[in-house]
Amino acid sequence: MTAISDCFETLGKNGECALIPFITAGDPDLETTAKALQILDRSGADIIELGIPYSDPLADGPVIQAAATRALQRGTKLEQVLEMLQGITPKLRSPIILFTYYNPILHQGIEKFLSSIAAAGVAGLVVPDLPLEEAAGLLQLASEKGIDVILLIAPTSSSERIEAIARSSQGFIYLVSVTGVTGVRSQLENRVSDLLKQIRSVTDKPIGVGFGISEAAQALQVKEWGADAAIVGSAFVKRLAEGTPEQGLSAIAQFCQSLKAAIKTTSTSTNTPLD
Repeated sequence: MTAISDCFETLGKNGECALIPFITAGDPDLETTAKALQILDRSGADIIELGIPYSDPLADGPVIQAAATRALQRGTKLEQVLEMLQGITPKLRSPIILFTYYNPILHQGIEKFLSSIAAAGVAGLVVPDLPLEEAAGLLQLASEKGIDVILLIAPTSSSERIEAIARSSQGFIYLVSVTGVTGVRSQLENRVSDLLKQIRSVTDKPIGVGFGISEAAQALQVKEWGADAAIVGSAFVKRLAEGTPEQGLSAIAQFCQSLKAAIKTTSTSTNTPLD
């Protein structure tokens, strides 16, 4: 069992929903990123998603795009991020998932990339521009190194594609709540509830919902719809970028605590744990 599967199994036994914050590595700098990971870990995060800054982030909205641009302008590189993680992951309770586009993986070579992130203590990988049809090689090699490759299901995915992605995804399934890019939204679409039921009908793997969750009430909403995890990105990135690094760290700690408190409340839904 992987660290991510173990996390969901533990939460599932208690009827809890996982909180998965996202931040961008190197924004405002790697020292602050290292502190942020530890603060999120102490403030209620169950799993943490760390974005590798990339010059052409097709799935990212304006907040995360701006964060990636700032990180790249400061010279943030993958090797530096992994070096930082190597010193931080042993101190964390929460497994780390890297969010990266496929080009940096190809550039380094799949096997070398996976060996590097495994050595840094990374537990999972999200590659938003990697289609299922081309994912077999990465899935196999990652599995051999104990790394879960989490695949995304979009609102536009067909029933056949949903079933195929659910079958192949490792650790959990990432349900994109909207058609479009990441970003803060005032409300979630009701069809997310139907999509969760549809996915649940073909798999017992945990399902995380992301893209658009920006407040505690929305995190609780996806839990009540039956999600096993609420994934929150732009709202964390925005808070971390405002004011001084110390002010940003304080803001994400408070926000993380408020989100976790919301989804720990009693729900009428029952989440299905891993077998």
